[in-house]
Amino acid sequence: MIDALPEKGVPADQILAELRELRAGDLPTHGGRLFAYVYDPALDGLDELARAAHALSASVNGLDPTAFPSLLAMENALVAAAAKLLGGDASTVGSVTSGGTESLILAVKAARDAHPSLQNPRLVVPSTAHAAFAKAAHYLRVGLDVVPVQDLRADPAAMAAAIGPETVLVAASAPSYAHGVVDPIPELAAVAAERGVRFHVDACFGGWILPYLRRLGADLPPFDLAVPGVTSISVDLHKYAYAPKGVSILLHRSEELRRPQYFAYADWPGYTMINPVISSTRSGGPIAAALATLRSIGDAGYLDLAASTREAVRILAEAVEATDGVRLYAPPETSVVCLASAGVDLFVLADELAARGWHTQPQMAYRELEPTIHLTVTASVRSTVASFASDLCAAVEAARARGPVELPPLPPLTPEMITPEFIAVLAEGLGLGGGDFSRMAEVNTVLNAAPPALREALLTGFLSLLQRPVQGA
Repeated sequence: MIDALPEKGVPADQILAELRELRAGDLPTHGGRLFAYVYDPALDGLDELARAAHALSASVNGLDPTAFPSLLAMENALVAAAAKLLGGDASTVGSVTSGGTESLILAVKAARDAHPSLQNPRLVVPSTAHAAFAKAAHYLRVGLDVVPVQDLRADPAAMAAAIGPETVLVAASAPSYAHGVVDPIPELAAVAAERGVRFHVDACFGGWILPYLRRLGADLPPFDLAVPGVTSISVDLHKYAYAPKGVSILLHRSEELRRPQYFAYADWPGYTMINPVISSTRSGGPIAAALATLRSIGDAGYLDLAASTREAVRILAEAVEATDGVRLYAPPETSVVCLASAGVDLFVLADELAARGWHTQPQMAYRELEPTIHLTVTASVRSTVASFASDLCAAVEAARARGPVELPPLPPLTPEMITPEFIAVLAEGLGLGGGDFSRMAEVNTVLNAAPPALREALLTGFLSLLQRPVQGA
């Protein structure tokens, strides 16, 4: 373990060498073989530009835009770009946040605080909505009504039936993260408007690529602020805008709709706190890096990147369809390939793909939905995808030879039984004690068999086990 506070300062070269050594153990963020967490356009020089822009504004504090007008100008430029891309007009306003979760929390806050007289405000979402909505409801003490979907998409009739007198916001996805399909936004927005309820489109995941896919001929429904009834929309720039991590945009149709998003407090002896977003102090680094990225790539560049992504999705989907043992679980209509089992253990398959350099994201069973493997496809995948079909066939054969994972013997468990001591013993028994996470099939099998509340407790306990300094180091 690195000593973060040595008795004497350490030379810069040594510090950087230590950091490089740590990074060597991470999954590859570039190269088109990691299908989750990172977004790589494979453009020469873009990383260097973003790092330089980040450094220029890293010490700028977004707490007070009158002190640092450069950051205000950059934020307004990013909001204007997002509004132009996502159907906004002269009345559209927005805010730059740290990510999709913050954008969704703020969308829920704005809707809740617009109705201060309601004692029990509620949020209506389809079951495929991002988990960040549940987080927002939990943090803000808003009731959460989760509505079953139909063919992986939000069901307008069922969503309408869930809207009640205390509903302050209805939300849906464009596209959903798990399966990459777009909810029927026009129908849902019309239902919300008819009831006089705000409607938010969570386009955090794919909002920056969907407009370009539509321009390339993809058959996708309208989903943005051009749709009547849509009152707000969010899009992450650190996804398909390919900006460095830490930048999302939340757009509102009007300033009046945005106003409840703000937090202001003057009843103390210090400065009057006025925050448009959750954070007070914010580094200007990510915002400057995002602006530099957008200006470097440009509209034509994003169209080219979307075309590369679309072609990579096509090749991946064809590889899945041609491989005995797996099948497509959802239509590959956006930037996601979602596959399911047709005779092999998916969690073993994920391990075998990882052993061949393809890092995927297993997804657990949920209600009537079976386990799947999620592939987030980016532009960089286009240059590597030619070898995926043969590797997938080999991985399927290896998974078939290994056979399905048998659940290890475990006592009947409840969330209350998940203690730190239990987690430590379980982690050791599952082979995680040494920090090697390359073979996760058995772990994922255990998690898949656990009900959601127990799965949450198990993963919370495991993360807590990881996030502890080594005593005496």
